[in-house]
Amino acid sequence: MITGKTLIEKGFKPRKWFKQAIDFANKHKLEGVELDNYLASVCPKVFDPYQQPIKYYKNIRGETEDEISNVEKVCNTMEELMRTPTLVDGAVMPDACPTGERGQIPVGGVVVARNAIHPAMHSADVCCSVMMTNLGKIAPKEALDIAQSVTHFGGGGRDELFDFPEDLEEVIIQNRLLNSERSLNLAKNHLGTQGDGNHFLFIGCSKKTGETVIVTHHGSRGFGANLYKNGMKLAEYFRKEISPDTLKNNAWIPYDTDEGKAYWEALQIVRDWTKLNHTVLHDATCRKLAIEPVNRFWNEHNFVFKENDLFYHAKGATPLDDKFVPDSQDGLRLIPLNMCEPVLVVKGESTENNLGFAPHGAGRNITRTQHKKNNVDKTIDEIFTEETNGLDIRFFSNNIDISELPSAYKNAKNLQEQMSEFNLGYIVDEILPYGCIMAGDWDKDAPWKIKARERRMRKNILGK
Repeated sequence: MITGKTLIEKGFKPRKWFKQAIDFANKHKLEGVELDNYLASVCPKVFDPYQQPIKYYKNIRGETEDEISNVEKVCNTMEELMRTPTLVDGAVMPDACPTGERGQIPVGGVVVARNAIHPAMHSADVCCSVMMTNLGKIAPKEALDIAQSVTHFGGGGRDELFDFPEDLEEVIIQNRLLNSERSLNLAKNHLGTQGDGNHFLFIGCSKKTGETVIVTHHGSRGFGANLYKNGMKLAEYFRKEISPDTLKNNAWIPYDTDEGKAYWEALQIVRDWTKLNHTVLHDATCRKLAIEPVNRFWNEHNFVFKENDLFYHAKGATPLDDKFVPDSQDGLRLIPLNMCEPVLVVKGESTENNLGFAPHGAGRNITRTQHKKNNVDKTIDEIFTEETNGLDIRFFSNNIDISELPSAYKNAKNLQEQMSEFNLGYIVDEILPYGCIMAGDWDKDAPWKIKARERRMRKNILGK
């Protein structure tokens, strides 16, 4: 009788397929060559990490001490990442900086996988993206005031202020990875919200025309994060079966499975939701201004893009090639820098070293925490006044976050020089800054922190 021990003695590692294979082999009384051929046919193929990392393109260089240190860290994590057995190519952009665990794709990284979607390589901020609308000859302050009245930053959602499309609700319900009450509630409650971190609402003027422009930057919020969570669970299931020696954060879902196709479809639904999320905020601003938008386009920079059986994972990289942007308008893309610098309007083509991508922003050389430590000798108000240069900078929470001020980011001029040096797109216009809104340090006054402060106060009063 064939048992698990039989299979182990033949060199197979215990896996979930053992039970079905053992039952079949015993039922059909397989033995000898017949048994070996059967086991070879049903045993899942195991993908081992590459012994040596495959090559990738380094579209980045460092000059200062912080830049050189950052580039070294980026390259270290890329060396580990490029041992992942699905990968066939990769690149890093000038705004690259490491994030997460060992071997995890850095911000500003692009990797190409065959027949595989890696959820961690697009991250929880699925479809983080930027959209611009030309508002015409509207006063920038008026535009910013109105925009502030319709947007929402910080944690959680908001009451449903915008009609949720029935067709979008239907496709969400039909997708096996999105069909849950939680997923649909997040899709509805987070519509018209922008989250926190480096997400923003920017008002500026076209350098070419002088017209006022609104730019929003955010991802798919809790709706996309919930899909990411489900995707990571699926990827871990497959990793244990077909590539147990691959790092957990580089696990993948094979596209040629039912789960892989469902996940790909779910990503497209999340993309549609995110585009809608930008659109409702822009449209609401236009309605309050009583104007018709002159021009509008958008692009994601945190997503997965498909070409045949190849999946381009961009973790903070702007797709230049129109084959990646099905709703492209004249090949135009947006690259924001920092709140005091222009938003770049760019075009570009695929080259051997850029793989069809450009930077997504200015990037960082040091962490938010380190930046705050480097500024302990100044007050928050002093830093804010020095760095905002008279621009109309607002924080939705009314708490300034100095880790989002310009000095927390890489040098914008240096980034543009490297874009030119490595042929990462060319600038066709600049949206010159008037002001912007960001979440700020919103969790400083989060409900749970307020309650904690109140408990401490009551305790202190009672103690006295």
